Amino acid sequence: MKRLVILSIFILLLTPCAYAFDRKGFSPTAPFSVISTFSADSPKQNQVAIDLGFELTNDPDIKRINLNISYGLTNNVEIIANLPYNLSYHNSLNGNGPEDINLGFKHRIIDETTYLPAFAYMLYVSGDFGNEEFSTEGGIGGGFIVTKKVGPVKAHGNIIYFRPEKQGLKETWNMNFGSELKVSYNSSILFEIIGRKAIDKNKIDFIEWRLGYRVKVTDFSYTTVSTGFDIKNRTPDIRFMFGISVVLPGEKNKIKRIVEYVE
Repeated sequence: MKRLVILSIFILLLTPCAYAFDRKGFSPTAPFSVISTFSADSPKQNQVAIDLGFELTNDPDIKRINLNISYGLTNNVEIIANLPYNLSYHNSLNGNGPEDINLGFKHRIIDETTYLPAFAYMLYVSGDFGNEEFSTEGGIGGGFIVTKKVGPVKAHGNIIYFRPEKQGLKETWNMNFGSELKVSYNSSILFEIIGRKAIDKNKIDFIEWRLGYRVKVTDFSYTTVSTGFDIKNRTPDIRFMFGISVVLPGEKNKIKRIVEYVE
């Protein structure tokens, strides 16, 4: 597995550049994710997770907000909806507007054991809701997710496919590798490497590594701050992300009280 990851990253680094608008697309809901990497974990049955994120990139300059909502249909099945909205896009004549709306589900079919990772798959559809500059006119997609915890580190791998409906656009693939390092009872350090095939050409147009920090503020709320940096002069070259998420109903830590009677 380790050799496969290294080989995949090496192939991505050697692939020539091709640039397209950096669409957000279908994304996971924090805290059931690294940053943009899906986790096999999901909200518990009847839990709702709401994640509001702000994203700022440089070259090209993009300011974007993204609303994600996830619902635990069962302990293993999660329904996900998200809508990205571009507040501004420096190089566009139509500098603001929504991207396509996405709706899908994630199903964990294998739970993690001592030796085996958790395994999940997901399917989703994209609706033609966006500004023409940012829209793919809808499409369908799906992917596979692997999650394994080793000590304080939880690692995740994704392979995600999307076929757009817009004429002239091509099938695209994402390969995401992420990890969460628990540094305290309520905080984690996040790391990702994201690679993506271009949606308008048969070339890799995007490779980025990301570093972040997530804090559990209360029993039901989380804050995530992260940055992304391009690899091999890709675009955008720098990315800043900030997100606030809540999970309702929250889970309270139960305190066990031990009483010793002395005669």
